[in-house]
Amino acid sequence: MGEIFEQLMTYLEFPFVRYAFIVGILVSICASLLGVTLVLKRFSYIGDGLSHVAFGAMAVAAIAGLTNKMIIAMPVTIIVAILILKTKQNKMSGDSLIAMISVGALALGYLLMNIFPSSSNISADVCTSLFGSTLILTLSKTEVWICLALSILILVLFVVFYNKIFAITFDENFATATGTKTGIYNLTIAIIIAIVVVLAMNLVGSLLISALVIFPALSSMRVFNNFKSVTISSMIVSVVCAVVGLIASIIWSTPVGPTIVVVDIIIFFIFFAAGLIKRKAVQ
Repeated sequence: MGEIFEQLMTYLEFPFVRYAFIVGILVSICASLLGVTLVLKRFSYIGDGLSHVAFGAMAVAAIAGLTNKMIIAMPVTIIVAILILKTKQNKMSGDSLIAMISVGALALGYLLMNIFPSSSNISADVCTSLFGSTLILTLSKTEVWICLALSILILVLFVVFYNKIFAITFDENFATATGTKTGIYNLTIAIIIAIVVVLAMNLVGSLLISALVIFPALSSMRVFNNFKSVTISSMIVSVVCAVVGLIASIIWSTPVGPTIVVVDIIIFFIFFAAGLIKRKAVQ
């Protein structure tokens, strides 16, 4: 145990490792807050669809030779998130649209990376983008500051509009009837989701973002019953999984994204067992 601690302390002397932990914690907090709302609104698959859109946009940014790929990925993902929201409001099949956009963006991104390769090792580039194997360890100080600013914005929006988000999460029709402008708040949620997805790509890659958003919420719901408790628990679980996953990844030299997701899965089964015990105790 002492050797592992010393090894971790040695790695933490490097700025890029500290950046990884900072961004990992920030993204985990933001993703967990939105995860509870998405799961309860039965719209959790949107994170997966938007992550593939972000992958396609980042492929275009890589071809264009942009250092900061968020310049293209962020606005494109936000626009698609709004499009999906509007489609759902018009009673069209939101799941079908998400599936179509998801597969199309993923295929287009991979095709463009093959036609216009930005490096000699396309397979490594694709694997990194999809699974986040090294992206989190290549963050610059500028990207960390951008992540910090966007994370603070998301947290402020969530806290300020907490009551409205709570209302439209559980009964959107009633909220509309009482005068709440649900369209504006749904639009805000869609934009926040898009921002979280782009930020999370650096942590777990585009294919694993849904796990980062959904697993903490599902785990917390096994034990807690009210919205506030689930949200707080989800945030704590998400941060713990990200930190433990990053530490395990550093110590055992495993890919960051998959390692974090495996920790999320383990935590889910622990909470699932705890929930069963809790229900039996109540009975």
